[in-house]
Amino acid sequence: MLKGKSIRALGTMSGTSLDGVDAAVVVTDGITIEAFGESSYRPYSAAERDTLRTALGQWHDGDVAQAAEVVETAHAQLLSKFDAADLIGFHGQTLAHDPSGRGTHQAGDGCILAEVLQTPVVWDFRSADVRFGGEGAPLAPFFHFALAKWIKARAPLCFLNLGGVGNLTWVDPSFDAPETPGALLAFDTGPANAPLNDLMRARRGQDYDENGALAATAFANGPIISRFLQHSYFYKMPPKSLDRDAFSTLQNDVATHSDAEAAATLTAAIAFSVSEGLKHCPQAPSEILITGGGRHNDTLMKMLDALLPCAVKPVEDYDLNGDMLEAQAFAFLAVRVANGLPTSCPATTGVRAAVSGGTLSKPG
Repeated sequence: MLKGKSIRALGTMSGTSLDGVDAAVVVTDGITIEAFGESSYRPYSAAERDTLRTALGQWHDGDVAQAAEVVETAHAQLLSKFDAADLIGFHGQTLAHDPSGRGTHQAGDGCILAEVLQTPVVWDFRSADVRFGGEGAPLAPFFHFALAKWIKARAPLCFLNLGGVGNLTWVDPSFDAPETPGALLAFDTGPANAPLNDLMRARRGQDYDENGALAATAFANGPIISRFLQHSYFYKMPPKSLDRDAFSTLQNDVATHSDAEAAATLTAAIAFSVSEGLKHCPQAPSEILITGGGRHNDTLMKMLDALLPCAVKPVEDYDLNGDMLEAQAFAFLAVRVANGLPTSCPATTGVRAAVSGGTLSKPG
């Protein structure tokens, strides 16, 4: 790849909510965004979700091979529908994340996709960051920095992604590069959609609480929220990251409560964890732009608006696509990897120095 030349990059994301694969095109040189291209979504079938769910928490044995095959097949089917791209950014499916122990594991082999699609693929984005002492997550902040420039932000702001896990990026757009000290701070805030979706699936056979309708019919359980906020994670200084099931005790806490109260409590846990996270920001943000599936939950958005000290807006207010932002991020990051540019830094993952993660696999 030629530095300074914008190319057509196609990025993917298969998140911890296990709903399906997002894919989106970004035209970029890895520094600035020139244009956004087409996007698409391929849902996992119920059987595919079951295969992936069975493999959660596993590393290289057991059900991992079957999960990888599901991930590779779904991605190949979706990406083959796009017009030719110069480069693909393939995140894979996170099955286990333990940066202080065994590392991080995303199922799916980029070499296979490069051969099937006959296009260079950047993949395994997180391992290098973990090897150099980082959390391996979140990785979207460098893209968030470029987005802040794209929307011509003038004051510090936050991007809040509400996927399976919540993660926050504080951006000061006055800086010239994302790796410059002071430009970024990023970390996982706490659980987001994963516990709530799991509850809805177990109790009602539904994938999620549509529009937060169930949670809106009850009040959150105060004592459970108080205990939740005593978790040691909230006292840990960022950068920091979470595994999808790091707060699995929440499910036990709401086990004896009605469906509605349980949903309201898990929804409130998301909002309160974000409120706690904002205390770590170097400066109060001028606004918080929400991306990910959580922004479709009206009850959650109202809770955030009530709790947080600044304007809370879906990213669509700036003509961005909140369903595709993470896929776009890995298109952007793929170009950075191909050009030898860093994809994380001490302020985003705690890595010892700015590092370019990812492996580039070419056809043949």
